[in-house]
Amino acid sequence: MKIHPSILSADFANLEAELATISGADAAHLDVMDNHFVPNLTFGLPIVSRLFAVSKLPLDVHLMIEDPDRWAPSFAEVGCDSVTFHLEAAKDPIGLARRIRDIGSKAAIAIKPNTPFSEVEQLLGEIDMLLVMTVEPGFGGQKLIPETVSKVVAAKAALRANGLSVAIQVDGGVTESNIAQLADAGADVFVAGSAVFNAENRNLEIVKLRELAHSH
Repeated sequence: MKIHPSILSADFANLEAELATISGADAAHLDVMDNHFVPNLTFGLPIVSRLFAVSKLPLDVHLMIEDPDRWAPSFAEVGCDSVTFHLEAAKDPIGLARRIRDIGSKAAIAIKPNTPFSEVEQLLGEIDMLLVMTVEPGFGGQKLIPETVSKVVAAKAALRANGLSVAIQVDGGVTESNIAQLADAGADVFVAGSAVFNAENRNLEIVKLRELAHSH
């Protein structure tokens, strides 16, 4: 059970210091948004590259951008542990996943709340992680959409049926109150933004979330 706090809820003026406050996390989740694929604009490759240089945490990059076929390999090249791109945006998802893996990063595909699991099912053998968005991507602090949990269940069943070892990540509205339910559904990587960054002791909150996920 891995906890990847999203720095979308961090203080962007002090990212190096903010990353130090989540040193107990399994990775830092970096939401790259281009104001085209999603209605928000965050940061891009230069900042991700600098964070890699100043943080010991693995970087889990989530590209909410148009044309990931062009940009995603660059994030692998700067040393990101995993690079996630959206199925809805990629022209050649299999080719892109293979390029990311060839560079040395883990490849992950994300699906938005309205994208059925069936659209990504045939690609599971090409990736290291599936990200099931549990809110509409774009902004932090949203409430989890309950209907998305059934996709986690379907993904877990498909992985078992095919003997595949692929992580299932959930992102959006993950809190102490629902993380055990998400783990029970089959998720094993949890992106938590405001739940972690709004906590007084962030590393303690990470421990709590991890324990709750294990308790399912």
